[in-house]
Amino acid sequence: MIAALACLAAPTTAQAAGTAQTKKALAREMAKAGPFSGAYVVDLDTGQALYGKRADIARIPASVEKLYTSSSALVRYGADGTLTTAVSADVAPDELGLVDGDLYLRGGGDPTFNAAAASRLADTLIAQTGLTEVTGRVIGDESAFDRLRGPYSPRPDYWVGPLSALTFNRNLTGRRFQANPALAAAKSFTAALRKLGIPVRRGPRVGVAPVTAPQLAISGSPTIARMIASMNVPSDNFIAETLIKSLGATFGGAGTTSVGAQVVRSTAAQLGVRTKAVDGSGLSRSNRTSPRAVVSLLAGMYEGEDFDPFYFSLPIAGRTGTLSGRMRRSAARDNCHAKTGTLHDVSALAGYCRTRDGGQLAFAFLMNGVYPSSAKVLQDRMAGALARYSG
Repeated sequence: MIAALACLAAPTTAQAAGTAQTKKALAREMAKAGPFSGAYVVDLDTGQALYGKRADIARIPASVEKLYTSSSALVRYGADGTLTTAVSADVAPDELGLVDGDLYLRGGGDPTFNAAAASRLADTLIAQTGLTEVTGRVIGDESAFDRLRGPYSPRPDYWVGPLSALTFNRNLTGRRFQANPALAAAKSFTAALRKLGIPVRRGPRVGVAPVTAPQLAISGSPTIARMIASMNVPSDNFIAETLIKSLGATFGGAGTTSVGAQVVRSTAAQLGVRTKAVDGSGLSRSNRTSPRAVVSLLAGMYEGEDFDPFYFSLPIAGRTGTLSGRMRRSAARDNCHAKTGTLHDVSALAGYCRTRDGGQLAFAFLMNGVYPSSAKVLQDRMAGALARYSG
Protein backbone atom coordinates (compact mmCIF):
# COMPACT_ATOMS: atom_id res chain seq x y z
CA MET A 1 0.00 0.00 0.00
CA ILE A 2 2.76 2.43 0.93
CA ALA A 3 4.61 1.85 -2.33
CA ALA A 4 1.43 2.44 -4.30
CA LEU A 5 0.80 5.73 -2.53
CA ALA A 6 4.39 6.84 -2.86
CA CYS A 7 4.18 6.93 -6.64
CA LEU A 8 1.24 9.32 -6.55
CA ALA A 9 3.29 12.33 -5.52
CA ALA A 10 6.48 13.72 -6.94
CA PRO A 11 9.35 13.74 -4.46
CA THR A 12 9.69 17.05 -2.72
CA THR A 13 12.97 18.93 -2.63
CA ALA A 14 12.10 20.46 0.75
CA GLN A 15 14.61 19.75 3.49
CA ALA A 16 13.65 16.79 5.65
CA ALA A 17 12.88 17.32 9.32
CA GLY A 18 13.32 14.88 12.15
CA THR A 19 10.95 14.07 14.98
CA ALA A 20 12.03 16.82 17.36
CA GLN A 21 12.02 19.48 14.67
CA THR A 22 8.59 18.40 13.42
CA LYS A 23 7.07 18.41 16.89
CA LYS A 24 8.50 21.87 17.49
CA ALA A 25 7.00 23.16 14.22
CA LEU A 26 3.59 21.72 15.05
CA ALA A 27 3.65 23.09 18.60
CA ARG A 28 4.60 26.53 17.36
CA GLU A 29 1.55 26.75 15.11
CA MET A 30 -0.81 25.20 17.65
CA ALA A 31 0.24 27.79 20.21
CA LYS A 32 -1.28 30.40 17.89
CA ALA A 33 -4.55 28.46 17.49
CA GLY A 34 -5.83 29.25 20.96
CA PRO A 35 -7.17 27.15 23.85
CA PHE A 36 -10.19 25.78 21.98
CA SER A 37 -8.16 23.91 19.40
CA GLY A 38 -6.61 20.46 19.33
CA ALA A 39 -4.41 18.30 17.15
CA TYR A 40 -3.26 14.73 16.86
CA VAL A 41 -0.84 13.01 14.47
CA VAL A 42 -0.03 9.30 14.19
CA ASP A 43 2.62 7.51 12.16
CA LEU A 44 0.59 4.84 10.36
CA ASP A 45 3.68 2.72 9.70
CA THR A 46 4.56 2.35 13.37
CA GLY A 47 1.25 3.16 15.04
CA GLN A 48 3.06 5.64 17.26
CA ALA A 49 1.76 9.12 18.02
CA LEU A 50 3.99 11.83 16.59
CA TYR A 51 2.22 14.80 18.17
CA GLY A 52 -0.78 15.61 20.33
CA LYS A 53 -2.28 18.77 21.80
CA ARG A 54 -5.61 18.59 23.64
CA ALA A 55 -6.21 15.52 21.49
CA ASP A 56 -9.04 14.05 23.56
CA ILE A 57 -11.26 17.12 23.84
CA ALA A 58 -14.24 16.99 21.48
CA ARG A 59 -14.61 19.96 19.14
CA ILE A 60 -16.97 21.13 16.42
CA PRO A 61 -15.53 19.42 13.31
CA ALA A 62 -17.45 21.35 10.60
CA SER A 63 -17.14 19.44 7.30
CA VAL A 64 -14.52 17.08 8.67
CA GLU A 65 -17.72 15.34 9.81
CA LYS A 66 -18.01 14.12 6.21
CA LEU A 67 -15.19 11.68 6.97
CA TYR A 68 -17.61 9.82 9.22
CA THR A 69 -20.36 9.90 6.58
CA SER A 70 -17.95 8.69 3.89
CA SER A 71 -16.50 5.86 5.91
CA SER A 72 -19.96 4.69 6.98
CA ALA A 73 -21.20 4.67 3.39
CA LEU A 74 -18.17 2.67 2.24
CA VAL A 75 -18.37 0.15 5.07
CA ARG A 76 -22.14 -0.31 4.80
CA TYR A 77 -22.76 -0.22 1.05
CA GLY A 78 -19.31 -1.13 -0.26
CA ALA A 79 -17.31 0.91 -2.73
CA ASP A 80 -19.24 -0.51 -5.69
CA GLY A 81 -22.65 -0.15 -4.04
CA THR A 82 -25.31 2.08 -5.55
CA LEU A 83 -28.54 3.78 -4.54
CA THR A 84 -31.49 2.92 -6.75
CA THR A 85 -34.58 4.59 -8.16
CA ALA A 86 -37.16 1.98 -9.09
CA VAL A 87 -40.23 1.83 -11.32
CA SER A 88 -43.12 -0.41 -10.28
CA ALA A 89 -46.72 -0.66 -11.40
CA ASP A 90 -50.19 -1.57 -10.20
CA VAL A 91 -50.00 -4.48 -12.64
CA ALA A 92 -47.30 -5.69 -14.98
CA PRO A 93 -47.70 -4.83 -18.68
CA ASP A 94 -49.96 -7.24 -20.57
CA GLU A 95 -48.97 -9.03 -23.76
CA LEU A 96 -49.53 -5.82 -25.72
CA GLY A 97 -47.38 -3.74 -23.33
CA LEU A 98 -50.35 -1.99 -21.69
CA VAL A 99 -50.18 -1.07 -18.01
CA ASP A 100 -53.79 -0.76 -16.90
CA GLY A 101 -53.17 1.48 -13.92
CA ASP A 102 -50.37 3.63 -12.50
CA LEU A 103 -46.59 3.56 -12.58
CA TYR A 104 -44.66 4.37 -9.39
CA LEU A 105 -41.29 6.09 -9.41
CA ARG A 106 -39.84 5.18 -6.01
CA GLY A 107 -36.78 7.05 -4.82
CA GLY A 108 -34.08 5.23 -2.89
CA GLY A 109 -32.08 8.27 -1.85
CA ASP A 110 -29.93 8.81 -4.95
CA PRO A 111 -28.82 12.46 -4.69
CA THR A 112 -27.70 12.46 -8.34
CA PHE A 113 -31.02 11.47 -9.97
CA ASN A 114 -31.83 13.99 -12.70
CA ALA A 115 -33.49 14.47 -16.06
CA ALA A 116 -30.84 12.43 -17.87
CA ALA A 117 -31.26 9.56 -15.42
CA ALA A 118 -35.04 9.73 -15.82
CA SER A 119 -34.64 9.48 -19.58
CA ARG A 120 -32.32 6.48 -19.30
CA LEU A 121 -34.73 4.82 -16.89
CA ALA A 122 -37.57 5.30 -19.36
CA ASP A 123 -35.46 3.63 -22.06
CA THR A 124 -34.68 0.74 -19.73
CA LEU A 125 -38.31 0.29 -18.75
CA ILE A 126 -39.46 0.06 -22.36
CA ALA A 127 -36.63 -2.27 -23.36
CA GLN A 128 -37.23 -4.64 -20.43
CA THR A 129 -41.01 -4.75 -20.45
CA GLY A 130 -42.18 -3.83 -23.94
CA LEU A 131 -44.28 -1.02 -22.43
CA THR A 132 -46.60 0.64 -24.94
CA GLU A 133 -49.15 2.57 -22.86
CA VAL A 134 -50.07 3.61 -19.31
CA THR A 135 -53.75 4.18 -18.62
CA GLY A 136 -53.02 5.88 -15.31
CA ARG A 137 -50.24 8.23 -14.25
CA VAL A 138 -46.71 8.32 -12.87
CA ILE A 139 -46.70 8.64 -9.08
CA GLY A 140 -43.56 9.95 -7.40
CA ASP A 141 -42.81 8.04 -4.20
CA GLU A 142 -40.41 9.64 -1.70
CA SER A 143 -41.60 7.61 1.28
CA ALA A 144 -38.18 6.07 1.94
CA PHE A 145 -37.34 9.32 3.78
CA ASP A 146 -39.27 11.38 6.28
CA ARG A 147 -40.84 14.60 5.03
CA LEU A 148 -38.43 16.95 6.77
CA ARG A 149 -36.84 18.94 3.98
CA GLY A 150 -33.81 20.09 5.95
CA PRO A 151 -31.30 18.16 8.04
CA TYR A 152 -32.91 17.43 11.38
CA SER A 153 -30.06 18.67 13.53
CA PRO A 154 -29.87 21.40 16.14
CA ARG A 155 -28.37 24.73 15.16
CA PRO A 156 -27.47 24.16 11.50
CA ASP A 157 -25.47 27.07 10.12
CA TYR A 158 -26.75 26.81 6.54
CA TRP A 159 -29.72 25.55 4.53
CA VAL A 160 -28.77 22.78 2.09
CA GLY A 161 -31.99 22.74 0.11
CA PRO A 162 -34.99 20.39 0.29
CA LEU A 163 -34.08 16.77 0.99
CA SER A 164 -36.06 13.93 -0.57
CA ALA A 165 -35.69 10.21 -1.20
CA LEU A 166 -36.70 11.06 -4.77
CA THR A 167 -34.27 13.82 -5.65
CA PHE A 168 -34.53 15.52 -9.00
CA ASN A 169 -31.81 17.81 -10.42
CA ARG A 170 -30.52 18.39 -6.87
CA ASN A 171 -34.05 19.61 -6.12
CA LEU A 172 -33.45 22.84 -7.98
CA THR A 173 -35.41 24.53 -10.75
CA GLY A 174 -33.00 27.04 -12.15
CA ARG A 175 -31.68 28.75 -9.05
CA ARG A 176 -34.77 28.09 -6.97
CA PHE A 177 -35.39 25.16 -4.67
CA GLN A 178 -38.27 22.89 -5.62
CA ALA A 179 -41.22 22.78 -3.25
CA ASN A 180 -42.01 19.19 -4.26
CA PRO A 181 -39.02 17.22 -5.61
CA ALA A 182 -40.96 13.95 -5.97
CA LEU A 183 -43.56 15.62 -8.17
CA ALA A 184 -40.82 17.20 -10.28
CA ALA A 185 -39.25 13.77 -10.78
CA ALA A 186 -42.61 12.23 -11.70
CA LYS A 187 -43.22 15.00 -14.23
CA SER A 188 -39.81 14.44 -15.81
CA PHE A 189 -40.33 10.68 -16.04
CA THR A 190 -43.76 11.21 -17.58
CA ALA A 191 -42.26 13.56 -20.16
CA ALA A 192 -39.47 11.06 -20.91
CA LEU A 193 -41.99 8.28 -21.58
CA ARG A 194 -44.13 10.49 -23.79
CA LYS A 195 -41.08 11.62 -25.72
CA LEU A 196 -40.41 7.95 -26.49
CA GLY A 197 -43.96 7.56 -27.80
CA ILE A 198 -45.53 5.99 -24.70
CA PRO A 199 -48.93 7.52 -23.89
CA VAL A 200 -49.41 8.25 -20.18
CA ARG A 201 -53.07 9.13 -19.94
CA ARG A 202 -53.15 11.08 -16.66
CA GLY A 203 -51.02 13.75 -15.06
CA PRO A 204 -48.32 12.93 -12.46
CA ARG A 205 -48.74 13.25 -8.72
CA VAL A 206 -47.11 12.15 -5.46
CA GLY A 207 -48.04 9.02 -3.51
CA VAL A 208 -46.77 5.72 -2.13
CA ALA A 209 -46.28 2.54 -4.13
CA PRO A 210 -48.21 -0.49 -2.84
CA VAL A 211 -45.91 -3.12 -1.37
CA THR A 212 -47.41 -5.60 -3.82
CA ALA A 213 -46.60 -3.49 -6.90
CA PRO A 214 -44.28 -5.49 -9.20
CA GLN A 215 -40.93 -3.84 -9.86
CA LEU A 216 -40.29 -3.31 -13.56
CA ALA A 217 -36.99 -1.41 -13.85
CA ILE A 218 -34.33 0.33 -11.76
CA SER A 219 -31.84 3.15 -12.19
CA GLY A 220 -28.58 2.95 -10.24
CA SER A 221 -26.65 5.90 -8.91
CA PRO A 222 -22.92 6.33 -9.44
CA THR A 223 -20.98 3.99 -7.16
CA ILE A 224 -20.52 4.94 -3.53
CA ALA A 225 -16.81 5.44 -4.25
CA ARG A 226 -17.65 8.01 -6.92
CA MET A 227 -20.37 9.57 -4.80
CA ILE A 228 -18.18 10.24 -1.78
CA ALA A 229 -15.54 11.74 -4.07
CA SER A 230 -18.22 14.05 -5.49
CA MET A 231 -19.10 14.91 -1.90
CA ASN A 232 -15.67 15.34 -0.33
CA VAL A 233 -13.66 17.12 -3.01
CA PRO A 234 -15.96 20.19 -3.18
CA SER A 235 -17.47 19.49 0.28
CA ASP A 236 -20.99 19.02 -1.07
CA ASN A 237 -23.49 19.36 1.78
CA PHE A 238 -26.51 18.24 -0.25
CA ILE A 239 -24.98 14.86 -1.07
CA ALA A 240 -23.89 14.41 2.55
CA GLU A 241 -27.32 15.13 4.02
CA THR A 242 -29.08 12.91 1.48
CA LEU A 243 -26.57 10.13 2.03
CA ILE A 244 -27.02 10.06 5.81
CA LYS A 245 -30.79 9.68 5.37
CA SER A 246 -30.13 6.84 2.93
CA LEU A 247 -27.95 5.14 5.53
CA GLY A 248 -30.81 5.45 8.00
CA ALA A 249 -33.36 4.10 5.53
CA THR A 250 -31.24 1.13 4.45
CA PHE A 251 -29.48 0.13 7.65
CA GLY A 252 -31.40 1.77 10.48
CA GLY A 253 -35.03 1.20 9.62
CA ALA A 254 -36.00 4.84 9.01
CA GLY A 255 -34.93 7.43 6.44
CA THR A 256 -34.25 10.21 8.90
CA THR A 257 -31.17 12.23 9.73
CA SER A 258 -31.26 11.12 13.36
CA VAL A 259 -31.44 7.41 12.50
CA GLY A 260 -28.76 7.85 9.84
CA ALA A 261 -26.56 9.48 12.48
CA GLN A 262 -27.09 6.43 14.69
CA VAL A 263 -25.83 4.26 11.82
CA VAL A 264 -22.79 6.52 11.46
CA ARG A 265 -22.02 6.32 15.17
CA SER A 266 -22.38 2.55 15.24
CA THR A 267 -20.18 2.18 12.15
CA ALA A 268 -17.51 4.35 13.75
CA ALA A 269 -17.76 2.21 16.87
CA GLN A 270 -16.82 -0.84 14.77
CA LEU A 271 -13.50 0.93 14.22
CA GLY A 272 -13.20 1.66 17.92
CA VAL A 273 -14.21 5.30 17.56
CA ARG A 274 -16.70 7.19 19.71
CA THR A 275 -18.11 10.38 18.26
CA LYS A 276 -21.19 12.59 18.46
CA ALA A 277 -22.66 12.75 14.96
CA VAL A 278 -25.97 14.51 14.41
CA ASP A 279 -25.89 15.18 10.67
CA GLY A 280 -24.08 14.11 7.52
CA SER A 281 -22.43 17.32 6.38
CA GLY A 282 -21.01 18.89 9.52
CA LEU A 283 -23.17 21.99 9.19
CA SER A 284 -24.61 21.50 12.65
CA ARG A 285 -22.65 23.00 15.51
CA SER A 286 -23.88 20.11 17.67
CA ASN A 287 -21.51 17.61 16.05
CA ARG A 288 -18.60 16.83 18.34
CA THR A 289 -15.48 14.77 17.85
CA SER A 290 -11.90 14.83 19.08
CA PRO A 291 -8.67 14.91 17.09
CA ARG A 292 -7.79 11.46 18.47
CA ALA A 293 -11.17 10.07 17.36
CA VAL A 294 -10.74 11.43 13.83
CA VAL A 295 -7.23 10.00 13.57
CA SER A 296 -8.47 6.65 14.89
CA LEU A 297 -11.08 6.66 12.11
CA LEU A 298 -8.42 7.51 9.53
CA ALA A 299 -6.16 4.75 10.86
CA GLY A 300 -9.02 2.25 10.83
CA MET A 301 -9.85 3.04 7.23
CA TYR A 302 -6.17 2.85 6.30
CA GLU A 303 -6.07 -0.74 7.51
CA GLY A 304 -9.32 -1.76 5.81
CA GLU A 305 -10.30 -2.88 2.33
CA ASP A 306 -12.02 0.41 1.55
CA PHE A 307 -8.94 2.58 2.03
CA ASP A 308 -8.29 3.37 -1.63
CA PRO A 309 -11.74 4.85 -2.43
CA PHE A 310 -11.70 6.65 0.92
CA TYR A 311 -8.24 8.13 0.32
CA PHE A 312 -8.94 9.14 -3.26
CA SER A 313 -12.19 10.86 -2.27
CA LEU A 314 -10.23 13.52 -0.40
CA PRO A 315 -9.03 16.84 -1.83
CA ILE A 316 -5.33 16.95 -2.73
CA ALA A 317 -3.26 19.79 -1.28
CA GLY A 318 -2.57 22.44 -3.89
CA ARG A 319 -4.51 20.57 -6.56
CA THR A 320 -8.19 19.79 -6.13
CA GLY A 321 -11.43 20.85 -4.54
CA THR A 322 -11.36 22.82 -1.31
CA LEU A 323 -7.55 22.48 -1.19
CA SER A 324 -6.90 23.62 -4.76
CA GLY A 325 -5.85 27.09 -3.64
CA ARG A 326 -3.99 26.01 -0.51
CA MET A 327 -0.42 24.75 0.01
CA ARG A 328 0.53 25.27 -3.63
CA ARG A 329 4.13 26.17 -2.73
CA SER A 330 4.35 23.84 0.23
CA ALA A 331 5.90 20.42 0.71
CA ALA A 332 2.31 19.33 1.36
CA ARG A 333 1.36 19.87 -2.29
CA ASP A 334 0.42 16.50 -3.80
CA ASN A 335 1.56 14.77 -0.61
CA CYS A 336 -1.43 15.49 1.63
CA HIS A 337 -4.99 14.31 0.99
CA ALA A 338 -7.33 15.90 3.51
CA LYS A 339 -10.86 17.03 4.31
CA THR A 340 -11.42 20.66 5.14
CA GLY A 341 -14.07 22.09 7.46
CA THR A 342 -15.26 25.66 7.93
CA LEU A 343 -18.01 27.30 9.97
CA HIS A 344 -18.23 30.60 11.78
CA ASP A 345 -15.31 30.59 14.26
CA VAL A 346 -14.42 27.01 13.22
CA SER A 347 -11.75 25.65 10.91
CA ALA A 348 -10.53 22.07 10.59
CA LEU A 349 -8.29 19.92 8.45
CA ALA A 350 -7.85 16.15 8.71
CA GLY A 351 -6.46 13.42 6.50
CA TYR A 352 -3.23 11.81 5.38
CA CYS A 353 0.24 13.13 4.56
CA ARG A 354 3.00 11.30 2.75
CA THR A 355 6.27 12.04 4.53
CA ARG A 356 9.68 12.94 3.13
CA ASP A 357 10.84 9.32 3.36
CA GLY A 358 7.65 7.82 1.92
CA GLY A 359 5.79 7.03 5.13
CA GLN A 360 2.18 7.87 5.88
CA LEU A 361 0.83 10.02 8.69
CA ALA A 362 -2.80 10.48 9.74
CA PHE A 363 -3.62 13.83 11.28
CA ALA A 364 -6.48 15.96 12.56
CA PHE A 365 -6.35 19.68 13.33
CA LEU A 366 -9.64 20.84 14.86
CA MET A 367 -9.66 24.55 15.62
CA ASN A 368 -12.59 26.26 17.37
CA GLY A 369 -12.87 29.85 18.52
CA VAL A 370 -10.69 31.02 15.63
CA TYR A 371 -10.83 33.19 12.55
CA PRO A 372 -11.04 30.55 9.81
CA SER A 373 -8.78 32.44 7.41
CA SER A 374 -6.04 32.70 10.02
CA ALA A 375 -6.52 29.11 11.16
CA LYS A 376 -6.07 27.83 7.60
CA VAL A 377 -2.63 29.44 7.49
CA LEU A 378 -1.65 27.55 10.63
CA GLN A 379 -3.04 24.28 9.30
CA ASP A 380 -1.21 24.67 6.00
CA ARG A 381 2.09 25.22 7.79
CA MET A 382 1.42 22.17 9.94
CA ALA A 383 0.62 20.01 6.92
CA GLY A 384 3.82 21.22 5.30
CA ALA A 385 5.75 20.17 8.40
CA LEU A 386 4.23 16.68 8.19
CA ALA A 387 5.19 16.35 4.52
CA ARG A 388 8.79 17.30 5.40
CA TYR A 389 8.95 14.81 8.26
CA SER A 390 11.45 11.98 8.07
CA GLY A 391 11.35 9.48 10.90
